[in-house]
Amino acid sequence: MAAFTEEELIRKVQEGYIVESPDEMTEGYRKALKVQLTVQADTELMSAPAYWMAARHAPSTNTQVSAHAIIQDELAHANIAYRLLEDIGESKEHLVYGREPHEFKHPYGFDQPLDNWAELVVANGFFDRAGITLLSDVYENTSYGPLKRALVKVDMEETFHLRHGEVWMRRLAKAGGEARELLQRAVDWMFPMTIEWFGLPDDLKRHSGQLDYRLKGLTNDQLRQVWMSSTVPLCEQLGLDVPAHWDDEAEAYVLEYPFPCRYDPEAKRWLFEEGEITWDEVFERWKQRGPMNEIYVESVQRSRSQVARWLAGTVAA
Repeated sequence: MAAFTEEELIRKVQEGYIVESPDEMTEGYRKALKVQLTVQADTELMSAPAYWMAARHAPSTNTQVSAHAIIQDELAHANIAYRLLEDIGESKEHLVYGREPHEFKHPYGFDQPLDNWAELVVANGFFDRAGITLLSDVYENTSYGPLKRALVKVDMEETFHLRHGEVWMRRLAKAGGEARELLQRAVDWMFPMTIEWFGLPDDLKRHSGQLDYRLKGLTNDQLRQVWMSSTVPLCEQLGLDVPAHWDDEAEAYVLEYPFPCRYDPEAKRWLFEEGEITWDEVFERWKQRGPMNEIYVESVQRSRSQVARWLAGTVAA
């Protein structure tokens, strides 16, 4: 039996109370925390195969080593989140190996192929920045003590990933020619992809459990603004085109394209010319997953069967 009623726990966490164990959780709190941690864990996990396949395009051995270090960090971050899920009664074994590819909860962006080095470093610069934006908010505001403590390590390492992306974006922009063209092409599809990453606009948001239970502090639109506040100036400094600008009257960054809109995954192109679509259409695209979903999940899950065969003596280790 929970130590508090739903109303009592919401009031206590809004006043600054820190939850330390499942015994203190209501069912509503546990469900909201499970959703948040599952998205966090799945995102970290699925970034690994995406980055691994892109690391083949590294321009040198040293840069490939740096990419592999990032992949190692992402897997460690995934393990942290899955372990926290175990603490509230979930099975890490099932979450990693027992689900079908479409059941994973990572953003649609990590269902896309990263086809060259420019796309990998923009993913570091955009996707990892989105991760920092989200997790920094969680660290500052979460009412769940074990998660807050775990994020100290995660935040430091994600900052390295972001710095890697920014440094290489600057190098490719300065190099000009084909390198700069590939960089701009990556920005063209990844900028709207990351804007979409933060989810429904606030006026359409259906659930507020994470805010009610103080599992995070900022709304989706506020998080989008935080992300743009560093991403747009960076791209402007590098002379890269992005479909957003600062609006003095609105005192906010505004998008220069219909939001949300349709995406062509084969061409890696947003169909701005077709106008705005509904969020129901976006959810349907997310539900269908992207072109690399099954490949990335299989690349993670096959290790379990391989190790099982080695242990059974059917495959030479």
